[in-house]
Amino acid sequence: MTGPPVLEVRRLTKLFDQVVAARDIDVSIATEEIVSIIGANGAGKTTFVNLVTGYAHPSAGSIRFRGQELVGLRPRDITRLGVCRSFQVPQVFSTMSVLDNLLIAYGLADSGRRAGLHPLASRDRVAACEGLLRVYRIEAYRDRPAAVVPQGVRKLLDIAMATAREATLLFLDEPTSGIATEEKFAVMDIVMAALAQRKATVVFIEHDIDIVERYGTRVVAFHEGRILADGPAAGVLGDSRVREHVTGRRRA
Repeated sequence: MTGPPVLEVRRLTKLFDQVVAARDIDVSIATEEIVSIIGANGAGKTTFVNLVTGYAHPSAGSIRFRGQELVGLRPRDITRLGVCRSFQVPQVFSTMSVLDNLLIAYGLADSGRRAGLHPLASRDRVAACEGLLRVYRIEAYRDRPAAVVPQGVRKLLDIAMATAREATLLFLDEPTSGIATEEKFAVMDIVMAALAQRKATVVFIEHDIDIVERYGTRVVAFHEGRILADGPAAGVLGDSRVREHVTGRRRA
């Protein structure tokens, strides 16, 4: 890890009744790092993201974002600090247009600073959202209902909505799931270029090892609620334990 940490997690634990979803997670993430989280289903990947973003509450441990404790804060409060996320299933308003989805996300991001002072579709907000449409290359779908656009466009819209405010740290939950194989690299190229412009720190959960190898400079492998391996992508993906419990790949 290089540079100052933007996120520091210490001894993070989550119990659901007697089931351990996360146990003693220690991890630090530096500013502008690109980190991929991998693991089998139920390994604790999404639980970790839910804990950091406030969608679940830890049983023990500390989560600090730029030195500020996040434990106990609501998801909206954490978002306002600059910790944002997208979801495996895009969280969009299906009957509304792509632009209107962004306008709503922009308005929610603005609430608490200028709530009620400007109409949802003010000139400034429309201009800002049209800028996001261009950055994510979905401007051709501006006026179409979100329900009828391709899955790749819905994914890009969901991520654009997550970055409607200035995201310092962005979690992406399986950004290429449901996208055709021939489109996955093009979609990720757009996402990573957009986030690089913002100098955002990116953490993405991904099952597709081709995506992990191409975009994750650092990989954190989860297994049974613990971190199994953490380091440069080549080293982690070549680790015998990761091959056994996560990727299923065997050495030649």
